[in-house]
Amino acid sequence: MAATGSEKQGTKAYYVTTPIYYVNDAPHLGHAYTTVAGDVLTRWHRQRGEKVWYLTGTDEHGQKIMRTAEANNVTPQAWCDKLVEEAWKPLWEHLNIANDDFIRTTQKRHTDRVQEFVQDLYDKGEIYKGGYEGPYCVGCEEYKLPGDLIEAEDGTKLCPIHKKPVEILKEENYFFKLSEYGPKLLEFYEANPGFIQPESARNEVVNFVKQGLQDLSISRSTFDWGIPIPWDEKHVIYVWVDALLNYATAVGYNENPAKFEETFPADVHLVGKDILRFHAVIWPAMLMAQGLPVPGRVAANGWLMVGGEKMSKSNLTGIKPQDLTSHFGVDAYRWYFLRAIAFGSDGSFSWEDFTARYTSELANDYGNLASRVAAMVGKYFGGELPASTADGDAEKAIHEGLAKAVATADAKIGEELDFQAGILAIFDFVKQVNGYITEQEPWKVAKDDSPEGKARLATILYTAAESLRAVAVLLNPIMPETSQALWESLGAEASLGALADQPVQDAGTWGKLPAGATVTKGAVLFPRLEDPKKD
Repeated sequence: MAATGSEKQGTKAYYVTTPIYYVNDAPHLGHAYTTVAGDVLTRWHRQRGEKVWYLTGTDEHGQKIMRTAEANNVTPQAWCDKLVEEAWKPLWEHLNIANDDFIRTTQKRHTDRVQEFVQDLYDKGEIYKGGYEGPYCVGCEEYKLPGDLIEAEDGTKLCPIHKKPVEILKEENYFFKLSEYGPKLLEFYEANPGFIQPESARNEVVNFVKQGLQDLSISRSTFDWGIPIPWDEKHVIYVWVDALLNYATAVGYNENPAKFEETFPADVHLVGKDILRFHAVIWPAMLMAQGLPVPGRVAANGWLMVGGEKMSKSNLTGIKPQDLTSHFGVDAYRWYFLRAIAFGSDGSFSWEDFTARYTSELANDYGNLASRVAAMVGKYFGGELPASTADGDAEKAIHEGLAKAVATADAKIGEELDFQAGILAIFDFVKQVNGYITEQEPWKVAKDDSPEGKARLATILYTAAESLRAVAVLLNPIMPETSQALWESLGAEASLGALADQPVQDAGTWGKLPAGATVTKGAVLFPRLEDPKKD
């Protein structure tokens, strides 16, 4: 059993981060996918009774931001302020993202600490001055290796991610001695095989490092929208060095030693696979150079695909999350992508698939179960939950099924980041309870007015209601609004206390919902849908 929050005080927080997102445009489904995954993961650990810290934020420096602002005839700072306050923060609030902090890389708490970090590396001899010429993708804010590029029909060299021509840049820069850290990184990967997930991503990174690393250009001198190099203000710090350091600056690096000690390093960095190398190669090398601990895990999710293309604004397949939440609801949105797509793999989105899963699993299996049970307790027992008198083999099978669902969900969601398998385990139990009700036929048992008949009916309905109590606990990190509605309809709020205080790992302990609890039939958890709107 996990320690309670009070028992965990003084221990390291379970620290999870999303990437900090570029504010060159409004967020789309791909950004929300990673952020919801992090929210579910951290809510799960909070509901284990653990101390948790969940960080997200925005990446506001670099050439891409500067050009976007110029194209909109505003300053880069004004552009960032507008997007953050009008698009990014409101969306996370809309999606019920319970982040503990939101960092912006233009904040002084970040910029000052970044300068100190880089100055320290320079003083240690880890940074030197040199020159570089090569293909550069502004969209990635990254120099590309010639072998990474793809070729258009006219021979133009393109970025493989953005499918746009690269620019050949030549400038005098400062370099971090990344090449010296190849052997140390390989040794670390071997000693920590779970550091990079999934396995395919780990293999890619290991092979990349084995080919030999080049020193990393950590400054730019051709534009000025960035954090100045403290010893040479003609240069600004490379946006990726700036960005990666948010994971340290946000939790008190060089400013709040106590906070830093109890939070850093991250237990899990959630990233898109296109930025895996930055997090699994450059970031740990920077930390090694500074003598700081490296993260516990870098977990790369796949791409969301629409029409065979990665979802993004640049290829016009970007879809607003609000387009979906307005139709399916926020909880269904939070559930769908983690249910439909194996985390770490690419996945395709379609209105048809979302609609089919919503109708089958949420409305029919789960929502209908909740409505039926509440209605029958109301009809046969006046809304007062009856006591279970004699559990038979059918009930024992439900007890065992619940224990299995709890153990599987806790391991898959809480430890393995296999959200899909964890959610499936919970919904397999929902199907089991539906099957139990179908087999036991309480509406027929209710016709038997004998004491034995009434006792049997009470046992069936208590078993179903207690099962739903556990389901509400297990689904709370994923679908908090509907879980709360179910919790209240079962009378659990009055009898057991707040849903958030119910440990997920203890959800399978049978008999928590007391007889006599007032069960009410509330609003339908997942209303039937009209045909989805299509653009």
